[in-house]
Amino acid sequence: MVIRFLLLFSFVIAQQSSWESKAVKMVNEQIIVRGVTDQDVLKVLKTTPRHQFVPPEIADYAYDDSPLPIGEGQTISQPYIVAFMTEILEMDSSHKVLEIGTGSGYQAAVLSPLVKQVYTIEIVKTLADRANSTLKKLGYKNVTVRWGDGYGGWPEEAPFDRIIGTAAPAEIPPELIEQLKPGGKMVLPVGTKWQELIVVKKSFSGTISKKNVLPVRFVPMVHPE
Repeated sequence: MVIRFLLLFSFVIAQQSSWESKAVKMVNEQIIVRGVTDQDVLKVLKTTPRHQFVPPEIADYAYDDSPLPIGEGQTISQPYIVAFMTEILEMDSSHKVLEIGTGSGYQAAVLSPLVKQVYTIEIVKTLADRANSTLKKLGYKNVTVRWGDGYGGWPEEAPFDRIIGTAAPAEIPPELIEQLKPGGKMVLPVGTKWQELIVVKKSFSGTISKKNVLPVRFVPMVHPE
């Protein structure tokens, strides 16, 4: 019995070490070399089990330098894009963050250790339910998942210190600008055929500024059918 337990324990440790080494390699070879330097962000990416957020049949590719399909025509973003967007949000542990487009739940999992509370909205119910289940299973207690239309934001919990979009609207929804706290920042892809990652800042007086930072390719942000 003792030998069997030790063998099982060794197997579990080996599995854990395997994905952790892949995550470290991902950060070193895909993210740091492209200029992401925030140590808190890098630490979170090294310790978040990305393979838990993709379908089991493609888990071996979870740490590769590419987006991956997660079903329902949706994808989990390329690790570098997740890192880049997380870094430019410039978050701290007091922040309340809204995410539009939960998808697999991976971006919410990355945000979770960096902020006070994450609210995330997903329009596809099967994905919302799956992400919610995964996040709960992995112990992310400060993430709340909602199935719904991201265009409307989450007015009951507004304003938000930060807003991040992981699906691309044709134009920035005015509801999201309204729900952004004065002094806050929003990062989201915008466009149809051609998309740009845009940083939106709201001054303490309410003035809005926008800056294009990177050409990107995200799934479109859609309304309910």
